[in-house]
Amino acid sequence: MPIEIPVEKWPGAVRTVTIGATAVDGGTRSGAVTVGGEKSLPFLHYEAAMPHRPVVAVEITDRPPDDWSPLLLRAWGEVVADPAAWAEAAEAAGADLLQLSLSLTGVDGQPTTPDTAVAVVHKVLEASGLPLILFGPGQAEADNILLVAIADATQGERLVLGICEDTNYRTIVAAAMANGHLVSARSPMDVNLAKQLNILINDMNMPLDRILMDPTTGALGYGIEYGYSAMERLRLAALQGDAMTQLPMLVTPGCEVWKLKEAKMSGDMPATWGDWETRAVHWETLTAVTLLAAGADIVVLRHPESVRRIQDVIAALMAVPEPVGQL
Repeated sequence: MPIEIPVEKWPGAVRTVTIGATAVDGGTRSGAVTVGGEKSLPFLHYEAAMPHRPVVAVEITDRPPDDWSPLLLRAWGEVVADPAAWAEAAEAAGADLLQLSLSLTGVDGQPTTPDTAVAVVHKVLEASGLPLILFGPGQAEADNILLVAIADATQGERLVLGICEDTNYRTIVAAAMANGHLVSARSPMDVNLAKQLNILINDMNMPLDRILMDPTTGALGYGIEYGYSAMERLRLAALQGDAMTQLPMLVTPGCEVWKLKEAKMSGDMPATWGDWETRAVHWETLTAVTLLAAGADIVVLRHPESVRRIQDVIAALMAVPEPVGQL
């Protein structure tokens, strides 16, 4: 007896957001990246087509990071000493986007100045044609000073500036609006807080198609269930027609995974845990796959092997099967 496959039809859809601008649009990127546009839950192609696949960003830093796992430093090699060379290597490794994280201080221990930050950003933009996500050091005063200078110096490039949080978003949003950039809005694993921050940013007249939503996540085994639930509920709200949740989601599994002792350090780990690097890359990969299933549009990774694996996973998930019809 034939079985009819039930198909869910949703009244709402995720907005599309375009990152990066080519010369035609007033920028210098070799191509732009568009995310969003979903009209169903992730990868349910039989319900609605996904017009844009999820994408992978690779995190690089403005100087050799002090707190990254030795495994990551070994994987990238000498390029970690030069953001421009690192950007080229990340593009070669399969990145769709770059995320440049600024440091609070330089290698000399002195505070990062606006001129220094602007110079690094220009080097990265010259070295790679990929669209760029730019995160400040994570301290409100430094973020405001550095991101405003960078926004002014890169007008028209459609960078993503972050991180906007409920206590520190006004200056960053104003700089982005004035210079044609986008923003990343981060909230702590809560549907209502995510929606509230989106409303606050939109109330400054920032168009919703220039906002990415970062609902925050944990790593596999470290609270990812809670983060997954928040992301899933945000996506369901969007599909049900809630305009303030209809934003593409950016998440940072690389940062979350590689700060854990199981991935960051070898030490005296039990032999049953297996090879250190194999374990760590598995951890990052599985975390990212889980978040893609929760609705992530952009995953930010750190290890080049994880990038390769996740690109393969995305390609497989985006392969549209033959129409199911009836069973």
